[in-house]
Amino acid sequence: MDHSNHVRLQADELTQNNLEGATIYGPGDEKIGQVSHLHGAGSDAQVVVDVGGFLGIGAKPVGIPISRLDFMRDEAHTVHAVTTWTKDELKALPEHQH
Repeated sequence: MDHSNHVRLQADELTQNNLEGATIYGPGDEKIGQVSHLHGAGSDAQVVVDVGGFLGIGAKPVGIPISRLDFMRDEAHTVHAVTTWTKDELKALPEHQH
């Protein structure tokens, strides 16, 4: 997927309602996770991403700083994010405790 034409979200758009369920793409443009929820707001927020599993079963939730994700909307206005982290790097992070 070519993300170059996708519109980056503004800081005030980085909300639970906009980001929940967003697909996260890794450096090779592969799907590496999905946003579960947010903690905090704005540039200090932490995004909880479900990594691995199948259809939400067996996924590991990990928390990462929102600044490590580039959130945008595609041509269909679907919110997603890209990151330089790989799926294996995210899986290696400690499990997020609710």
